Amino acid sequence: MHYVLFYRFVKDSKTVKLPFRNDHLKFAWEAAERGELILGGALSDPEDEAMLLFKGNSPEVAENFANKDPYVTNGVVTQWQVRLWTTVVGEDAASSVRPA
Repeated sequence: MHYVLFYRFVKDSKTVKLPFRNDHLKFAWEAAERGELILGGALSDPEDEAMLLFKGNSPEVAENFANKDPYVTNGVVTQWQVRLWTTVVGEDAASSVRPA
């Protein structure tokens, strides 16, 4: 199953997150190497939110990430939410549905 982790950043997040960026990226790449984090990045113009796509058997994979992410623990992220994403189209869809 796929889960999307949504982040909402503090104002001026580009500046505020700089001291924590390397630790956040290291943490994220480790999750990617374990096969948990598929894609992640900030939404742009404005850069006030981010989306991270996880693969796992439960939302805990994304929730555990958020609870330990340096951006969250250091206050760069003001809110986060995990949502189940029912992927149905594409090579990596969790619940592939083809037309009749």
